[in-house]
Amino acid sequence: MDEVRTQVAIIGAGPAGMLLSHLLAAEGVGSVVVETRSEEYVASRIRAGILEQSTVDLLRATGLGERLDAEGHRHRGIYLQWPGERHHLDFVDLTGRSVWVYGQTEVQKDLVAARTAAGQQVYYEVGDTALHDLETDHPSVTFTDASGAEVRVRADAVAGCDGSFGPSRCAVPSSVRQQWERVYPYSWLGILADVAPSTDELIYAWHPDGFALHSMRSSSVSRFYVQVPNDTSLDDWSDDRIWTALADRLGHGQDGWSLETGPITDRSVLPMRSFVATPMRHGRLFLAGDAAHIVPPTGAKGLNLAVADVALLAPALAALVRGSSSLADSYSDTALRRVWRCTHFSWWMTSMLHTSGDPFDAELQLSQLRWVCSSRAGAAGLAENYAGLPIGF
Repeated sequence: MDEVRTQVAIIGAGPAGMLLSHLLAAEGVGSVVVETRSEEYVASRIRAGILEQSTVDLLRATGLGERLDAEGHRHRGIYLQWPGERHHLDFVDLTGRSVWVYGQTEVQKDLVAARTAAGQQVYYEVGDTALHDLETDHPSVTFTDASGAEVRVRADAVAGCDGSFGPSRCAVPSSVRQQWERVYPYSWLGILADVAPSTDELIYAWHPDGFALHSMRSSSVSRFYVQVPNDTSLDDWSDDRIWTALADRLGHGQDGWSLETGPITDRSVLPMRSFVATPMRHGRLFLAGDAAHIVPPTGAKGLNLAVADVALLAPALAALVRGSSSLADSYSDTALRRVWRCTHFSWWMTSMLHTSGDPFDAELQLSQLRWVCSSRAGAAGLAENYAGLPIGF
């Protein structure tokens, strides 16, 4: 078995893992990254598109903001809508903070370019990944590399940034691990379309037929979602049916507004769930991102939570490998304060905007929407959470 020595072994080469390696390098700490998928697969995954103020500040501060500033789109807020009404919430006026439209695929490109230029060691397309000796000061990670060779990475700490289905979360013993989950009774049918956005900022729409969201990726690519039942098959949703549902739910023709349509280039059904696993640290294993928590995308928190995790984790690991454990010891509790706040916000947005078929629920949702849009306190609460709490919250 080939042996490699590093300070931090990172499992997962998505945004969480690659950003962690970048932040560790800035602290003078070496790392090796291990990834089950190919580099091309990781780079092409269509995921989040909204960056919080704190995420943008961190990317800029660490030399990753050049393309974001050139190609990203700063948004002052969002629109909330229900039949006959559309209201703009201006986050800058309410909280002094903004959000940016800049896709996860673009963040990943920036991270890969930076780490490649720095000579970061990344193993792609590995198999049989396993974690060992996590309760000692000398943990290791073993795997089979793309050529079939067996490799052991010996490290001072292991960072599990490998998402929901990687081995890291399961390496925390069941006697220690606690899990909380909420599975929602609906999904999102999401599409990418080659058409300029029909709005300057995102539209979150409540409608009796179900929720809809008009988002965007660039000045020429739009992203849309419609609420669908959990057992939905893409075969049942033709292009015409998708555009008709979006037009109805987003208010085509309302106050002269029109929804522009175009070729659909990607479509998928996204189940909705909330999930939190604790603790986020066991021995010398530290979890970050989807390995520890998942939120429904309604509040645009998934990628931003992963960024907040690794922003806390990098200095904790840097101190740990140099002999100080205080930040590492507090990492899980500190990260989880923000995780649970964002989990609640994502649940709140989801519950306010998705229909259940119950007329009583519908009236409560409309009452909530009217309050948020007419009360500065209500609007400010949404804005503060959506634009992003401080990373150390």
